[in-house]
Amino acid sequence: MADLAAPLRMYPLGDAALVLELGQAIDPATHRLIQAFARLLDQHPLPGLREYVPAFTTLTVYYDCRALPQASGLPPYEQVASYLSALLPAARAAAMEYAPGALVEIPVCYGGEFGPDLEVVAQHAQVTAKEVIALHAHAEYLVYMVGFAPGFPYLGGLDAQLATPRRAQPRPLVPAGAVGIAGMQTGIYSLPTPGGWQLIGRTPLRLFDAGRAQPSLLKAGQRLRFVPISQADFQRLAS
Repeated sequence: MADLAAPLRMYPLGDAALVLELGQAIDPATHRLIQAFARLLDQHPLPGLREYVPAFTTLTVYYDCRALPQASGLPPYEQVASYLSALLPAARAAAMEYAPGALVEIPVCYGGEFGPDLEVVAQHAQVTAKEVIALHAHAEYLVYMVGFAPGFPYLGGLDAQLATPRRAQPRPLVPAGAVGIAGMQTGIYSLPTPGGWQLIGRTPLRLFDAGRAQPSLLKAGQRLRFVPISQADFQRLAS
């Protein structure tokens, strides 16, 4: 478990960005602190801050040097660092009171044409394919961040028994909705892209749609559970 009272570490990323390192490992407590910091930046934006990007253990803050307040007289990096340091006590307090996000159920048709690597994962875990499905669908996952491709969720919570190395040869094209495992991670391909994760199933849900008011179905902080469905259910939900 992360130490929320640990000293804050910051360092520059070029001349217009700053990285806050808020933990050393993928951890729910670090995730809560990063989310709390992000909400504080939304509520109390410093003029000149352009955007922030949360990740597993860091929050990268981008700023426009010309738009920062000039009254302090500090160089841009020191000015932003000072501002973020001042937010740290409130972020730590908010992280302690952080409420889990909504639980989202993701229907998945496992195996067959939708999960061509299910047997590979089963053999690596030394269990049956049915046991892989049961273990994968039993767990509750946390969306730590969204990235790689628009709407792609990075999830924590995979049963350690299912940890399986990536494919030696990545596929040139993985369909949208494919559910895969790579090491201790599981995730869902949001768009058709190349990929080397072991594919165990597919969801008919669209994780990213630029035409929706909220293009990404999932966001950091949400909880997620996979629900096994039949091929007939997949076709019905996809139509």
